[in-house]
Amino acid sequence: MTHKSAVIAAGVTRFAGGRLDPRFLGYFDSFNRQRFHEAHDILEDLWLVDRRGPNGNFLKGLIQLAGAFVLLQKGRLRAADAVFQLADSKLRNYPRHHESADLAAVEALIASWRQALEQTAFTVNPLTSAAPPFLALPSERTQTS
Repeated sequence: MTHKSAVIAAGVTRFAGGRLDPRFLGYFDSFNRQRFHEAHDILEDLWLVDRRGPNGNFLKGLIQLAGAFVLLQKGRLRAADAVFQLADSKLRNYPRHHESADLAAVEALIASWRQALEQTAFTVNPLTSAAPPFLALPSERTQTS
């Protein structure tokens, strides 16, 4: 087992047995705990299976969202903005609610963080001054696509 496999297993075990893939739910959980690199790795594990499927770009957009926050954690503000844009371009091709995820809220989150970067001309890292980002955990009960 690789280190990455152990991280993925630890991040998804408690979500097993539901309707949604535990890696999908583990992404949101890790993201909300500001473990953006872990969130990226967890969802990438699912994306590798479905990257050419109908949800390939959906998963890639969410992975890029986590990646943008990894870049913010590293202080790479302009690079983070570019990755926010990539994530937004992928996610905008899906319905407002997709795979039980609220993409309208995700798009609003991206817009607010990009605005925070632009307002300071990329001189202040919003991770140091703003409330941490939060994504509502998708519901196990309903699914609308």
